[in-house]
Amino acid sequence: MTTQEAFAQAHTQGRAALIPYVMAGYPSRGADLEMVRQVLPYADLLEVGLPYSDPLGDGPVIQRASEQALRQGVRVADVAQFVREIRALTDKPLFVMTYINPVLAIGPEAFFEMFKEAGANGLILPDLPPDEDPLLVAKAQASGLETAFLLAPTSTLARIQKVVPYCNGFVYTVSVTGVTGARDRLPDGLPELVQQIRQYTDVPVAIGFGISNRATAQQAAQAADGAVIASALIRAMEEGRGLALVLAEVRAGLERSIGLGR
Repeated sequence: MTTQEAFAQAHTQGRAALIPYVMAGYPSRGADLEMVRQVLPYADLLEVGLPYSDPLGDGPVIQRASEQALRQGVRVADVAQFVREIRALTDKPLFVMTYINPVLAIGPEAFFEMFKEAGANGLILPDLPPDEDPLLVAKAQASGLETAFLLAPTSTLARIQKVVPYCNGFVYTVSVTGVTGARDRLPDGLPELVQQIRQYTDVPVAIGFGISNRATAQQAAQAADGAVIASALIRAMEEGRGLALVLAEVRAGLERSIGLGR
C-alpha cells in the first residue's frame, strides 16, 4: 500500500488517518514487535523511531524510551531489522523518524539503501531544514524513499512555500512550538495553518505533537488528513496500560462526522 493510498482509504472511511509511533528497541528487542502487533489494527501508517542520544525535538517520554533502547545496545542496523520484521506483518506504509546525525554517520546513500531494502516507505527528518541540503533530500527520494519535513505554528508563509516542495510523502505539521508530548488540547489556529500549507502542495498533511485523546484527535481531524500519536502510547506502555484503549479513543476522535475534514 502506498502512502497516498493509506490516506485516501482513511478519507473514504470518513476519518483522518491514524499514525501511531513505535520506538525500535523499546521497551526491549522483541517487546517492540509486540507493541507493533498491538497498534497495527488501528494504524493507517506507522512511524518507527530510531533511538538517538540527543533527540532535540522530543519531550521526556520519548527521550526516556530512546535512552532505554540505546542502553540495550540498539543501533541503526537493528532498527533496519525491526523495519523488516514489521514489513513481514503488514503492507501499511512505514516511515522511519530519524535525526540527521545517524544518516550522516553511516553515509546518506548507504542509510537510504539500508532502509529502502528493509521495507520502509519514507523518512521523517525533524532536524534537517530541507533547503539546507537539497542534494541529500534528492538522494533519499531517488532511492525510493519518500520524505516528510516539519512545519510549525511559527512557520511563515515564505517558510511554508520553501519546505513543502521537499515533502513527497506527507507534510508533518507540529501543533505546538515545543517538543513532543501528550496534551489535553491543541492550540487554536491549526486549521488556518493547514489551509496555508494546502495552497502549495497536494500531499497529505498530518498533525503531530500533542495528540493524546479523543478531544485532541477531533481537533486534528477538523484540520488535517492525519494525526500522529506518540508520547501517549509510550506513556501507556510505561504505566502498563493497554494500548488498544488509547488507540480506540483516538481513532474514534478522528471520525469526521463531527469535524470539517477535507
